[in-house]
Amino acid sequence: MMLGYCLVAQSYAIDIQPEETYTWQASHASTEASHAMVVTANPVATDVGYTVLKQGGNAIDAAIAIQLMLNLVEPQSSGIGGGAFMLYWDASTQKLTSYDGRSAAPMAAPPTYFLDAEGKPKPFWSIVSGGGSVAVPGVLRLLEMAYQEHGSLPWAHLFTPTIEKAKEGFILSPRMAASIAAHADDSRQLDRFPAARDYFFTADGNPKPAGTLLTNPAFAHTLEMIAHHGVEAFYTGSFAKKIVEATQQPADNRGLLTMDDLARYRAKKRPVVCSDYRAYQICGMGPPSSGGITVGQILGIMNQQPIPQAPDDIHTLHRYIESSKLAFADRNQYIADSDFVMVPTKGLLDPNYMRDRSMLIRDTSSMLQAEPGHPPGSLLTMQAPHNGPELTGTTHFVIRDAYGNAVSMTSSIETGFGSRIMVGGFLLNNDLTDFSRQPSIEGKPVANRIEGGKRPRSSMAPTIVMKAEQPYILLGSPGGSRIIPYVASTLMEILDWGMDPQSAINTGHIVNLNGPTELEEHTNAVQFAAPLQALGHHTYNTNLNSGLHVIMIEPHRLIGAVDYRREGSAKGY
Repeated sequence: MMLGYCLVAQSYAIDIQPEETYTWQASHASTEASHAMVVTANPVATDVGYTVLKQGGNAIDAAIAIQLMLNLVEPQSSGIGGGAFMLYWDASTQKLTSYDGRSAAPMAAPPTYFLDAEGKPKPFWSIVSGGGSVAVPGVLRLLEMAYQEHGSLPWAHLFTPTIEKAKEGFILSPRMAASIAAHADDSRQLDRFPAARDYFFTADGNPKPAGTLLTNPAFAHTLEMIAHHGVEAFYTGSFAKKIVEATQQPADNRGLLTMDDLARYRAKKRPVVCSDYRAYQICGMGPPSSGGITVGQILGIMNQQPIPQAPDDIHTLHRYIESSKLAFADRNQYIADSDFVMVPTKGLLDPNYMRDRSMLIRDTSSMLQAEPGHPPGSLLTMQAPHNGPELTGTTHFVIRDAYGNAVSMTSSIETGFGSRIMVGGFLLNNDLTDFSRQPSIEGKPVANRIEGGKRPRSSMAPTIVMKAEQPYILLGSPGGSRIIPYVASTLMEILDWGMDPQSAINTGHIVNLNGPTELEEHTNAVQFAAPLQALGHHTYNTNLNSGLHVIMIEPHRLIGAVDYRREGSAKGY
C-alpha cells in the first residue's frame, strides 16, 4: 500500500518470498487507448489478447487466448492445470456475471486427509510436491462456459497463437528464470519430478537461464487436442487417465484424484458480491473466494469515516490497518465453499454490521489482533477459524473490448509451479493445500476443512468497480492472501484521493492480515514504521510482490496500468 508514498528510484535486488527474486526496475508509465485495452502479466500474452481484439474478437475471446499463452510463458503462475475466477460485464445486456472455475477436491478426500498417523497436521511443505496436493483443474471448464455464452471467434482460432508459439519456442524471461532458480533446492523440489526437471533444467541439472529458447511440443499437442475436440477431451478418456496416473507420484504423497472426479467437474456461476463505497459499487467474487467479501468489508468499515484531507494521514493508515484486521478475522472464521457451509455473505457486508465493527477501532492504539464478529445470519459457535498459508502461484489480467464488454480474471496453480507435476506440457496445481490441514479445533469443525468435491477457500479478488451502473475500474492481483489488501488499498488511492491507476500501483504496500503489519521494503512505506509502532502496531519490512493490473474506463479514453513488480504490459487501440 499506500497513501501517496511512491517508490524510491534506485537499483537493487529484491528478495521475493518465497518463490523468486527479481531486479527492481523503473515504474511503468500508464497506457492510454480509445476503444479497447488489454493488461496482462507478460508482453507476449498481452500481444495475443490485443491481436484477438483487433481481429474483431470480444473480451471472452481475448481471455481464452491470454490464459493459454500465460500458461506457456508464465507456467509457474497459472494454466489449464489450475483454477480461476472471472468477472464479466456484458455491455449488450448490462449484466455482470461471475464464473467460478476454482479447483475441487477429489470425492474420496476425507476431512482427516492432511493429518499424520498421530492425528497432527502434516508440515505444509511436505504435502505440496506431488499428487497428494492436486485438485481437479477448473480453468478449462470456466473458459468453456464463458465461451459458450459469449464467445464470438472460432474456438480453435483462439488456441492457434499458443500452439504455434509452443512449437517455435519463446524466450525464457528473467522472471521465469528467477522462479526456476528459486525452486532448485531440496525444499521446493521442482527437480524431483522427471517432466519438470527435463523442461526447466539443463542436462547437467542447472536451472535454465534467462534468454533460453524454450519449446513445448507436448503442450502444443495438448492444445491441439482441446482445440479440435473440445474441453471434454481433457476431462475424459485417455488424457484424463494420463492426469490421474501422474498424480500417483511420488510414493510418499500420492493423490486421490480419479477419472470420475475429472469427468464430473463443472464450472459454476456464482452470485456477484457488491458493496457500496463512497459513490461507487465494488463488485467481486463470492465464496469459495474470500476476495469480494473481504475487500468489501475493509472498504465498508473505512466507509464509516469521511475521506481524510491528506493521503499520508497516519490516523487514516491506522484505521485502514485495523479495518483489515477486523475483515480478516471474519474471513478466517466464516468464509469457505458455500455449497458446503453456510456463509453469512449478506450479514458480513451489512452496513449496520460494518458500522458496529468500525466502532471497535480505537484512534489512539492498535487492537493487536481482532476477533471475529457476529454478523447477521452467522453461526459463530458452530465452527472454528482457519488462517493457513496461501502462496502466490497466481496471475491477473483485465480486458475491455471495443464493444464495451469487460473481463477481470484471476487464475492460479497455488504456489509457484504448483504440485511440480507436469503432464501434457503443463503443471498441475497444488490447490488442496488451500484447505485447512486441521479439520476441527476444540471439537468445532473448520469451515474450510477438506471434503470430497469441495472447493478450497481462495483470496483471488478479480474486481470491477461500478460508477453510475457502468464499469469504471477493472483490477485484481496475484499475491496469496495479500491480494485482498493490495486491491483494497489501490481502490482507496484511486477513489478517495484521485490518484491515477499507475501512481496507485507504484506506491509502497502496507499489509495486515490480522497480525503484524508488513511494510514493503525499499519503498517509502517503511517511513510509517515509527508512527505505527507508537500506536502499538508490530511492523516489519518485507517484499510484497503484487501483480496489480488495472484498466480505468473514462468516457473517451481507457487507461491501463501495470505493476512494475512483475513483467507485464498494457496495449490498446
